[in-house]
Amino acid sequence: MDTTLEQPACARLVTAENQQLPVPATLRYGSTDPLAVCVDFPPEVSLDGQGVTWTFARALLAEGLSGPAGGGDVHIWPCGRDITVVEFHSPYGLALLQFPTPTLRGFLLGTYAVVGAGQEDLDQAVERGLGELFGSV
Repeated sequence: MDTTLEQPACARLVTAENQQLPVPATLRYGSTDPLAVCVDFPPEVSLDGQGVTWTFARALLAEGLSGPAGGGDVHIWPCGRDITVVEFHSPYGLALLQFPTPTLRGFLLGTYAVVGAGQEDLDQAVERGLGELFGSV
């Protein structure tokens, strides 16, 4: 059975002027892609007026809650006890967002209730990902 977990979150976007602007987001996890988590942002907070989804490894989120983690397009690190920073890199620039750590930790624990850590079927996930990449799914 496919299960999807969605949780609203209020992040704070740190601007170049060091201002913090509230940004609504939805944290999402699905059993059909058990190795990944998604952060969805609504159209009104994107540069082009389209909704934006960032997808990255669930393990990266887990690692970033306790210490600096990531490479490439997504970096995550704790900032004190109550804030976790998530940095997204794209060809258009970067976005630095602060999330309440309890929100991210609660979401991560919820994902483990859907698919336990170490219970992901890696073969199916790889096959599905390759199928999506090459358009055969």
